[in-house]
Amino acid sequence: MQSPPVSDHYVYVLRCADDTLYTGYTTDVQRRVAEHDAGEGAKYTRGRTPVELVHVEAFASKSAAMSREYEIKECSRAEKERLIEA
Repeated sequence: MQSPPVSDHYVYVLRCADDTLYTGYTTDVQRRVAEHDAGEGAKYTRGRTPVELVHVEAFASKSAAMSREYEIKECSRAEKERLIEA
């Protein structure tokens, strides 16, 4: 996975060790992924480490990023897999 584009707001998708997908919002992708890997991220990812960053989208505003995070979370597993492959 290449480095995320430079922005202030990001939506990201992680593939957890149990092959589940987790979607989140952050202002610093690398720091947030490290937190998840250290068991300090979301409750969902604790115990599902290591995680792999598989998708990142950048946004100019927090509200745009949060809206997109919600959209992705509402997607089916198959839709999320297609997003990751795109």
